[in-house]
Amino acid sequence: MNDLDMRARVLLSRLSEPVDAHLNRRINEIGAAETAAELVAGTSPLRNAESLRIRLDHNDPERMVDADLASAERVGARVITPGTPAWPTQLDQLGERAPILLWVLGSGDLRLLALRSVAMVGARAATSYGETVARRWSADFVTHGWTVVSGGAFGIDAAAHRGALAAGGATVCILASGVDVPYPRSHDLLLAQIAENGLVVSESPPGSSAMRQRFLTRNRLIAAISRATVVVEAALRSGARSTAGEAAELARPVFAVPGPVTSVSSAGCHALIRQHAAELVAGSDDVLSLLDPLGVAAPVDREPARVDDGLATREARVLDAVPLRKPASMTALVRTAGLTPTEVVAALGHLQSRGLVRRAPDGWVKQARQESVPA
Repeated sequence: MNDLDMRARVLLSRLSEPVDAHLNRRINEIGAAETAAELVAGTSPLRNAESLRIRLDHNDPERMVDADLASAERVGARVITPGTPAWPTQLDQLGERAPILLWVLGSGDLRLLALRSVAMVGARAATSYGETVARRWSADFVTHGWTVVSGGAFGIDAAAHRGALAAGGATVCILASGVDVPYPRSHDLLLAQIAENGLVVSESPPGSSAMRQRFLTRNRLIAAISRATVVVEAALRSGARSTAGEAAELARPVFAVPGPVTSVSSAGCHALIRQHAAELVAGSDDVLSLLDPLGVAAPVDREPARVDDGLATREARVLDAVPLRKPASMTALVRTAGLTPTEVVAALGHLQSRGLVRRAPDGWVKQARQESVPA
């Protein structure tokens, strides 16, 4: 991406809210620079063009971009955009819900950190049990070379970040506010520590406040950037369950930690397990044993290989179960492969990342060409 594209995306991120499918579709059609130029000129065909132009408010677009870039520079933040080396390509699986850009604060490389990443999410009003699990498991994950991703909130999020930091590992915090706006404000020191040992990330411009809708859209980024999601504690209605749902939509593994049956803080986890929407895990080893054999490790460059080279047994079974033409439902794949729903979801995520299968409107099918793919 060139400087013109980057500046256009900075402007568009200032004019819009996250998850604007119409805007994303236009960017995909004609590019960010042309999309921004249309909006500024008042010639955009977007149905929400006028609402986007309201934020211009007779301001000079170039000055607006310069102001956001200067605000980012003051705190040491930078912009990364799709197609650049630091961009985590798994975000592209969000399609028209993918972020226009990301603002990142810290010295880490987001793409590299995301290659082996686990999201840990849960209740803000966490119990001591939940915080202990989050802290200990997070430390175990980073010790085994995984990055812990969370949202910086009170409770489980903060415990997960602190566990990773205490173990000397990397952690990524994805905020609903701008990277220069600590939220919650009392976590300013924690966020500074995260930036030193990982990254603080946001899709909202500098100075943006945390609003309810931005929390909901932020959850899709936590799920999409991570190879798996662990729900430590969650009420029946919670943001953590929203993140779990986003992960499932992307065919990423979802794990849930059981708790006391009398605890409302674990009711959401129990519901996920009961509905077969998450795999029950009772220790960090359970998560690691399910992830590592599925080939979620950072990829290495190698010569093109046959499609079945390097596949774990479970992945190979799922690939065999996926038809070439008529899509198969998740239920059919579970039955044919003889695996649990979580194992099938995990395998599909890896197979999709390798270009071996694709999601169709009513199920899963093999990619049409499978002679050779990057291993």
